[in-house]
Amino acid sequence: MSGNLLDILSESNKDIDNQKLMDYISGRLSAEARHEVETWMIDNPFFSDSVEGLQEAGGEKRVQSSVDQINRQLVKYLEQKKRRKSKRKLPDTPWTYIAVIVILLLAVLVYLVVSRL
Repeated sequence: MSGNLLDILSESNKDIDNQKLMDYISGRLSAEARHEVETWMIDNPFFSDSVEGLQEAGGEKRVQSSVDQINRQLVKYLEQKKRRKSKRKLPDTPWTYIAVIVILLLAVLVYLVVSRL
């Protein structure tokens, strides 16, 4: 997977871009842009709660460091999950199939021999 797919803010919302959100939190938006964000917050209570949480988290740098930390943890978790999945996978070698077939043939042969006695 590419790093872009793992970025938790890359596609977090379609209606407002993340830079505008960060500018709103840090107070760098014009009155018109600030009004646009606040209107969107009124229409979306979940977004409003998110902005409140980000404001309480304190500062753009702290939020960005939290986002970076979450991204690192996400990458680490996905890599561990991929490693565990690859360990569970049976080896895809022809010798495995040959051994299974030989064991099955021996089992059938033993059954036939035992059943004739």
